[in-house]
Amino acid sequence: MNDALLAGLVLIFALTLFAWDKVRHDLVAVCALGACLILGLTTPDQALQGLSDPAVVVVAAVLIIGRAIELTGVAAAATDRLAALRMPFPLQLSILLLAAAVLSAFMNNIAALAITMPVVASVCRAARLPAAAGLMPLAFATILGGMTTLIGTPANLILSSIRREELGEPFGFFAMSPLGVTVAGVGLLYLCLIGWRLTPRRTGEEAASGGRNVFELIPPRPEADEDGNTADLDHEALFAEIKAAGAHVLAVVRRHRRIKLDKLDRLSPNDRVLVVTALDPWELANKVGGKLAVERSTATDAVTSRVAVAHGSPLIRRPYDIISAETDQELKVVAAGPRAAGAEGSLGAMEIRAGDQLVLHGPAERLEAYLRYGRLLELDRKSAVVVQPRRAALALGIYAAAVIAAVAFGLPTALTFAAAAAGLAALRFLPSGEIYSSIDWPAIVLLAAMIPVGQSFQTSGAAAIVADWLGTGLGGAPLFAAAVAVSVATIVLSLFLNNVATAVIMGPVAIGMAIQLNFPPDALLLAVLIAASSDFLTPIGHQNNLLVMAPGGYMFRDYARVGAALTALVVLVSSGMISLFYT
Repeated sequence: MNDALLAGLVLIFALTLFAWDKVRHDLVAVCALGACLILGLTTPDQALQGLSDPAVVVVAAVLIIGRAIELTGVAAAATDRLAALRMPFPLQLSILLLAAAVLSAFMNNIAALAITMPVVASVCRAARLPAAAGLMPLAFATILGGMTTLIGTPANLILSSIRREELGEPFGFFAMSPLGVTVAGVGLLYLCLIGWRLTPRRTGEEAASGGRNVFELIPPRPEADEDGNTADLDHEALFAEIKAAGAHVLAVVRRHRRIKLDKLDRLSPNDRVLVVTALDPWELANKVGGKLAVERSTATDAVTSRVAVAHGSPLIRRPYDIISAETDQELKVVAAGPRAAGAEGSLGAMEIRAGDQLVLHGPAERLEAYLRYGRLLELDRKSAVVVQPRRAALALGIYAAAVIAAVAFGLPTALTFAAAAAGLAALRFLPSGEIYSSIDWPAIVLLAAMIPVGQSFQTSGAAAIVADWLGTGLGGAPLFAAAVAVSVATIVLSLFLNNVATAVIMGPVAIGMAIQLNFPPDALLLAVLIAASSDFLTPIGHQNNLLVMAPGGYMFRDYARVGAALTALVVLVSSGMISLFYT
C-alpha cells in the first residue's frame, strides 16, 4: 500500500471522527498524528515540529494579548459608548457589527463576541426586540472580521504556514486584507440591511433566550402541632400558586432524582421543586408569598449574572456543582438555561456543556475572577472592569508596535507577537494565574498535531492526486470558475470540520490545482482562506455560532435562513475579486 493511500486513509479516519463530534477535536488530531508516526508517514522529529510552527506561537501569543487588552476594559467601554448613541436600531446595530468585525480582526473572535454580546442584547431590548434580532448577525460579523488579517483566525495562520512550505514565503500580515475587507464589507452590508430582519421572532416555549430559567426552590417547612407532629405539605395547592405566579412546575427533585408530578404522593422539606419561568428565583418566591425559599448570598457586593459557557472552558463535562466547590460556596448556580428542563436528576449534578446558559449569584469580585478562569461569557450583567486610560493606551501601544514591527520591518510575526505577549505579562496586564489560562490549549494541541498530519498528506502525494482530479474536472475553466469550485468545496468540508482541519486539507490541494491549471497559487489559496471562515450555515460550523444559539433562542435551521444568502455573496464576491486581481 503506497504512502498516498495511507495518508488518505488516515485523513479520512480523522475527518470521520471530526464530523462525528463525539471525540474531542484535539484528541482526534493527536490520534491522527500517532497513526502517521506508526505508518511511517512522518518522522518523530517532524511530528514535534508542529509545536514550534510560527502559526502555533502566534495563536498562543494573540490569545494572551487579546485577553490583556480585554481586561483593560477599553474595548467594552468603546462598545458601550456606541450603544449609548441615540439613533434608530438598524443604524445602531450596524455600528456595533462593524465594531465587532474590527475587534475580531485583531483579537480572538470569542473575545470580540464576549465584549459585544451584552451590548447588542441590551440594544435589542431597548428597541423592544428579542436578542435574536442581533446576536446571530453579531456572530457572523465576528467571523467576517477574522478574514481580514493574518491573525484573524487560526486557519489564516495555517494557510500562511502551508504557503511558506510550498512557495517559500508566508503571507504578510495584511496580504489578505484587500480581499478580506471587501468581502467582509459586503457581508456586513447584507447583515445590516437584510440579515437581521430574517432572524426569528419567537415567543413562548421556543424562545430559549427570553430569560427562561430552570431552577430549584426549597419548599416550606410544615408547622408542627401541639404533639410535635407535622402534616404533609399540600403540594397541589402550592403548585397551583406557582402556576398562578407565572411559572411551570417540571418535577420534584428527591435525592438527586426527578419525580414526575403524576408519580408524586407527598412533598417533604428535603425535596426541591423544579420550575421553569421567565422570572428570577427571588421574584417567583416573593410572588408565592414567601412560601418558597431561594438561597441568597450575604455579600454586600452580591450580583446575579447570566453567562454562556464558551468552547475550551475547563468546566465542560463537569457537574454544575463544581462552581460552588471551586469558589468555597461563594458562587452558586441559581438557575440554568432551557436544556436543564429535559435533563435527569438535580441541577447540581448536570454536566456542563459548551453553549450552556447559567445564572450565577455571588460576590462581584469573585464572579469577575471566575468568569475569566471558566471562560464564561456574560450576557446580561455589565462587566465591572474600570477603564484606566493610560494603562489601556500602553497595552494598545505594545500591540500596535508588534504589528508595525512585522509589517514595516519584516520581522517574523511569531517573534513580534511573542515579545508583545511577554511584555504585557511582565507589566502585569494579566494576573499571573491567567497568563496560561488565557490560552486555548485544546486549540494549540489541535494546531500542533494537524500541521504535521497535513504535511504528510502533501509529501505523500495524496494532495497532488486530489488536486489532479479536481484540476482535470476544471480543465479550461476560467479563474472565476476555479475559485468558485474551490470555495464551495471548502465550505462543504467546513460544514463537518473545524476551519483548522479544513485549511490543512484544502491548502495543499488549492496550490496543486493552481499549478496544474496555470493560475497563480495565491489566487486559489486566498479562495480557501475566505471560504474556510465562511461558516454561516449551521450552529456547529463555528464556535461563535454555537455560543449565540441558546441566548438567541435559535434553531438549527435558522442559521441557513440567514446565512445561505451571505454564503453565496461571500463566494461570488471573493471569486470575482480574485479573478479581477489575478487574471
